[in-house]
Amino acid sequence: MKLQGSALRLSVFIGESDQWHHRPLYYEIVHRAHAAGLAGVSVLRGIEGYGASNHVHTTRILSLSEDLPMVVIIVDTEDKIRGFLPQLDELISEGLVILDEVEVIRYVGRTAGPADGRVGGR
Repeated sequence: MKLQGSALRLSVFIGESDQWHHRPLYYEIVHRAHAAGLAGVSVLRGIEGYGASNHVHTTRILSLSEDLPMVVIIVDTEDKIRGFLPQLDELISEGLVILDEVEVIRYVGRTAGPADGRVGGR
């Protein structure tokens, strides 16, 4: 089965070392999004980047950074995403939040076929 339609993508750009009450900030965002019933969240760790500090953070061996860029991506309906924004206001002191309209094609309800050996999907 395939679900399609428009949605809103929320991308939160933060640093790996950003904290909320002694826990990683990305962890707190993921758990609050889950508690809010948002459709899904992915956290991506960047290999290189810079932000407001203008300092380049990288994974290159000679200049390993302990504060690599992180992106938390959440996709859901516009109402749910906009309803979640006040929580980000509370959590984020430095970072960037981007909202964009997206077209969603989501495959759901896959079951294992006799030939492929899969046990469902996301």
